Amino acid sequence: MSDAQPVYIVTGGAGFIGANLVATLLRREPDAHIYIVDDFRTGSYANIVEALTRAELPPFTGSVLSDSVGDLSWQPALVGLQPKAVFHLAAITDTLEFDEQKMLRANTEPFADILEACVECDVPLVYASSAATYGSPPHAEDHIPFPLEAAGSPNNVYGFSKWLMDAEVFRFFKQRHAQGEPLPHVVGLRYFNVFGSGEARKGKMASMVYHLTNQILDGKRPRLFKMGEHQRDQVYVDDVVACTIAGAQAGVTPGVYNLGSGQTTSFNEIVDAINEALGTSVEPEYFEMPPEMVPTYQHYTCADMSMTKKGLGWSPSWSPMDAMIRYARQIATERSHTRSATNA
Repeated sequence: MSDAQPVYIVTGGAGFIGANLVATLLRREPDAHIYIVDDFRTGSYANIVEALTRAELPPFTGSVLSDSVGDLSWQPALVGLQPKAVFHLAAITDTLEFDEQKMLRANTEPFADILEACVECDVPLVYASSAATYGSPPHAEDHIPFPLEAAGSPNNVYGFSKWLMDAEVFRFFKQRHAQGEPLPHVVGLRYFNVFGSGEARKGKMASMVYHLTNQILDGKRPRLFKMGEHQRDQVYVDDVVACTIAGAQAGVTPGVYNLGSGQTTSFNEIVDAINEALGTSVEPEYFEMPPEMVPTYQHYTCADMSMTKKGLGWSPSWSPMDAMIRYARQIATERSHTRSATNA
């Protein structure tokens, strides 16, 4: 690598969002050398290959470290590599994971080392927080977009693990402020319901857009909890990647921000969008929510994006409905190509 070659570190770079991020960074800076850190517990090399193929880019020639982020010595690595930014996306993201020790050890405990190393080495850090940090605040009952200060009472240990990461940043900022020092370049992004190309290997944790589209393409009725009026902030992965990169740019205001579309979409509306995309008119099949899910289920989420626009100078480019129509058509096209290749 030449001294002028830009370097980035992407943890979780073999995952859904991470692989899309890697592809976008390389499209913007073809000469960049990207270090992917991923333990491949849920990520896959195929996500990287496919993301670069979709972006019509050459094969990946960066570096891959198949380690847990907690196993790395972050400060020496940053001193040696001098990256332009660290994008920390690695995490257990399964909201139905109930092993609290496992979740906190994977998501929360390594974060302090990453944060401290980035601050000491003056490397911008952008990390993935989550809408799960909000749980079910009073704003949900009133169908009001969630302001940043509404977080802190998550419904599951995943949300709690991400809240503890945010709290670590708040504590760090408070100390710096008390010492009269400028805030370091640290940006947390509370991802809402992300959907888009590259999520197929997430299995049961893939988006409702993905699952419902495939159900219809399989000739089945899309299955929804009664009566399909639960509302979520669905945000397109292209927008998520764009905002994540924006968080690393010079001149942004350090802090924790929402990353959603700023709009709600009911599950019935998702089915409507898919039907429009596929030229179908399939009616949903409604069923009762399992009792064990009721206490932890978020019936409504919506990101208040005002502070994101103010602090990062960024707003979404895609409306959820337009993005869902585009994505459903992509899924149908990919399935058609797969069938053709299989039958050839």
